[in-house]
Amino acid sequence: MLIDATAVPADRGGVGRYVDSLTAALDADGTRLSVVCQPRDAALYAQFAPSARIVPAPESVAARTARLMWEQGALPRLARALDVDVVHSPHYTMPLAGPVGSVVTLHDATFFTDPVLHSSVKARFFRTWTRMSLSRATVCVVPSRATANELTRVANADRRVLQVAHHGVEGDRFHPPSPEEVQAVRTALDLQDTPYVAFLGALEPRKNVPALIRGFARACQGRANPPALVLAGQPGWDTQVESALDAVPHRIRVIRAGYLPFEQLSGFLGGAVVVAYPSLGEGFGLPVLEAMASGACVLTTRRLSLPEVGGDTVAYCGVGAGDIAAGLTELLDDPARRSSLAAAAQLRAKEFSWAASASRHREAYGRAAVLAHRARH
Repeated sequence: MLIDATAVPADRGGVGRYVDSLTAALDADGTRLSVVCQPRDAALYAQFAPSARIVPAPESVAARTARLMWEQGALPRLARALDVDVVHSPHYTMPLAGPVGSVVTLHDATFFTDPVLHSSVKARFFRTWTRMSLSRATVCVVPSRATANELTRVANADRRVLQVAHHGVEGDRFHPPSPEEVQAVRTALDLQDTPYVAFLGALEPRKNVPALIRGFARACQGRANPPALVLAGQPGWDTQVESALDAVPHRIRVIRAGYLPFEQLSGFLGGAVVVAYPSLGEGFGLPVLEAMASGACVLTTRRLSLPEVGGDTVAYCGVGAGDIAAGLTELLDDPARRSSLAAAAQLRAKEFSWAASASRHREAYGRAAVLAHRARH
């Protein structure tokens, strides 16, 4: 079994955490595993998966075009040399002429349903590769039933090819934080004693951050001591964020925290009064699950997979600024409900583990190996 981790970026977002956590869980369960990765990540994967065979790819794969060329030419040869029966490509693309079974992860269908939420080049690229993988891969893994349903509806996916495998959350990394963990984040963000509403995610149109900023400003109107809004995550290409920030009244504080170190995330999420994630659509919604595990009260939307993750343990709102303002106002004014939701969410988060996800992936690998063997014989 070979996992191609060469598409994982240096700053771990959702896809990076998926690959890292899945690799560790598979290795812990005794899966015979090989991992090909960028050279900078070789020591990291050796730490995550000490029993696995770690193969550094050429330095050139750091460039996207070079990586795609390497994937089509060198990766199949590597699979043959390592004598593996399945290659798992965890981010849409795959070798089109691979000699063994292929498993591809398709993270969401918003490139079809909401292409305006992505750059036009990115939307075309991932639509093409989603269709290609659905037709050429032996098995396609998806992170939610909602994503499976959407791919069936908009991309004519054959449900027999799809394997649902929910993401998980590491209880040792995401947990109700200690006072010291919360204080470390407060100090880093210069918050002093100010309560805050947290957002975690890339600042891209799909995350609906401009509406969150406007809704937050409305929810804070008339409050004697309003909380701050802290936007944590990679800078994205949402051009509306700046204009939304410019319209925020001076007495209301919005902090652009940028990328936070992984070890600070529990303190950041669990230390918030509310974690707001008003996304326009998710294939899974890992920040929601991580906030739940961190003991946070979460406000999100009912779009696509998010109710599959949050169930009845999170609060929901619409995607407009007025809807977000109403949802935030209700939670900010009701500490008892925040506490009740946070406690229930923490329990629900325990139902999502990377060990369970690894088990579902192993099922996909087993199916892919059998089907590929039948096709060759």
